[in-house]
Amino acid sequence: MLRLNLKMSNLFVDVSQRFINRALVALLTICTCIFLLGIPPAYASLTDDRFDGNVFALYGGNSSLVNPKFNITQSLERHKPVIIVLYVEDSRDSKAFASTISQIQSFYANELTFITYNVDAIIPGVKVTPENPGYYYQGVVPQTIILDGDGKVTLNAKGVIPFEKIDDNLREVFNLLPRAESVKLKRRQLNEVNTELIPVKTK
Repeated sequence: MLRLNLKMSNLFVDVSQRFINRALVALLTICTCIFLLGIPPAYASLTDDRFDGNVFALYGGNSSLVNPKFNITQSLERHKPVIIVLYVEDSRDSKAFASTISQIQSFYANELTFITYNVDAIIPGVKVTPENPGYYYQGVVPQTIILDGDGKVTLNAKGVIPFEKIDDNLREVFNLLPRAESVKLKRRQLNEVNTELIPVKTK
């Protein structure tokens, strides 16, 4: 009986050692592949073109921009203006622009439909109509398009543009006071990614 227990113990130790050896070999192989392929560690960064996740949730701090409440057709049926933001997840410019769109939403959320559209979803060679956000894509991200309540394009801007350019256009769309005649705003830095606009106190 003692010999049987000793044999079983030796067999268990042998099997365990083989398992550990195989695991170490597999781990070493994975580490070698990562080193040779130059796969970078995963971390979120505003200054590179790596994929970190949805840019509006991560860098705009606003997950409500991810899934639009209405599409273009539904909005125009209600004569509700639309802002379309074309972007890709792995673009430093798209990341940087996310906070600007989030700021715009804080002022116009109730009156404006926000549609964010990842251009990676565009199928090359497939024609689409103006009711599809991909129709407006011109090869650059981010790209910002504003449609008035009748579907007329009032702004079509490529690249990272300032809050003020979008706001000035929306003021015209909604027939609001020009910036020069309304409360002045200034930027306040919240963190390394986001800023907010606050009224300037006048003496």
